[in-house]
Amino acid sequence: MNVHIVQHNILTNNPEENLKWIMAELDTQESKDALLTVFPACTLCGYPLFGSAAYTDIQKRAQAALQQLVAMSEHRAFLVGLPLQVQDKGLCNAIVFVQNCAIRGIVTKKYLAPDEQKYFVRGEGVQSVNYQGQEIAIGFYEDLKELTKSHSEQPDMIICCGCNVFEYNKPYSIRYRMHKIVENLNASLVFVNRIGGEGPFLFAGGSMALNAAGSVLCQFPYFEEQSQSVDLQLLSACEDEKPEVVELVYKALIMGLREYFTKNGLQRCVLGLSGGIDSALVCALAAAALGPENVHGILMPSQYSTDHSVKDAEDLANNLGVKYDIVPIKDCFDTLRATMKPVFGDRAEDVTEENMQARIRGAILMSYANKFGALVLNTTNKSEAAMGYGTLYGDSCGALSVIGDLYKTEVYELSEWINRDQEIIPWNSIHKAPSAELRPGQKDSDSLPDYKVLDEILQRHIDEQMSHDEIVEEGYDSDLVALVIRKTRQNEWKRLQFAPQLKVSPMTFGLDRRVPIS
Repeated sequence: MNVHIVQHNILTNNPEENLKWIMAELDTQESKDALLTVFPACTLCGYPLFGSAAYTDIQKRAQAALQQLVAMSEHRAFLVGLPLQVQDKGLCNAIVFVQNCAIRGIVTKKYLAPDEQKYFVRGEGVQSVNYQGQEIAIGFYEDLKELTKSHSEQPDMIICCGCNVFEYNKPYSIRYRMHKIVENLNASLVFVNRIGGEGPFLFAGGSMALNAAGSVLCQFPYFEEQSQSVDLQLLSACEDEKPEVVELVYKALIMGLREYFTKNGLQRCVLGLSGGIDSALVCALAAAALGPENVHGILMPSQYSTDHSVKDAEDLANNLGVKYDIVPIKDCFDTLRATMKPVFGDRAEDVTEENMQARIRGAILMSYANKFGALVLNTTNKSEAAMGYGTLYGDSCGALSVIGDLYKTEVYELSEWINRDQEIIPWNSIHKAPSAELRPGQKDSDSLPDYKVLDEILQRHIDEQMSHDEIVEEGYDSDLVALVIRKTRQNEWKRLQFAPQLKVSPMTFGLDRRVPIS
């Protein structure tokens, strides 16, 4: 069977605009020549919908768009997804099989994510449709495990409509799962997934088709729109490319930044450039995503800043073609200290004065953003967020956290990958000891364990959800593990006030990992 696969970006809560590109795709010659056109799940309204799924106006608009598609489907067949009120059941996340001006089948999602369970009822899962003499099993990605049950009917073809949120290991697990299903059922398979971003959620694409022998007939690129027709009876396989994880993360963050700005009607961003690796990486990503002309850096040296930090920040901006300003904070800091002197009295200076400097910097960035219509990008990494190593309303400010789901060691890895062909991020920013430069001679290592060891413990505790004793059994110091876990738990309240983070890991703060704050 010749199937036309459409990997496309989808606009959330906008069935009218989604209808336009769906109809345009159905009008292409490739789609007309194919026996069946397959779109990703949630085609008309996007995903995740959260509470907007419950509003009847979005449901009615999606239903109206579906009716238009049905009306123009003479001599055509295709699959499209939307939130649908199903008789005697309720609101379901559905895939509709449309053929020749009629709805031939409705597939409703059975295994719902926790947020979906608040608004959708549980559906029936994978359903079979007989079309062109083929028994076609159609389902959401999450429901495909139904096909492996012994009582399942043997299909000739499997169509998996996905709307899969990106995590750096998921493209590989998806590919493995698709191969195992084909191997177990001896049936050809089409997997179609969307691309694009919805706030912190990113979608990678990576759609593919396999024949019944398990050969990959087509493999779509990640993070790019593409449509292609494929004959599932073919025997010859295509070249099966497997990009590195670091490249997938880079493309995910670039797309996530671009999507966040585009879909929110924004263009310009601003961020603080300290000369350190975190702000350097965020600036490099922003310049690649938005264009250097839309990125502005502000260097805010204090009396504790080193000359090489300023030079590293300037070198970065020059390498990227990003404009910048230098706004020293010493005078503001001295004024604030003098202002608070009658209140503080003779108390010795401590972390309070360090936080003052960070909050002055945050105020400068927000002031620039207000004046020039820009969005502040946050530059905190996951290791710092876990340990609470940052000033609330200071270096935690920003409307979007670009690297908040990357541990510090992953920040280093991605920065070195960006520099693989030429120096973009100054090597000095990568190699020097990290420092917030809020007091003389300050280093991150004064307050934090070595990042390599810290990240190994954090990954076990956060991503793998291992307890203190389990981590210690792997050879880590008991007191150090206790310290890391305690600080991680103590700083949940701070992370709850954090900017949205572009999700790239399986256990993102605020989205996947939610713990009590007291």
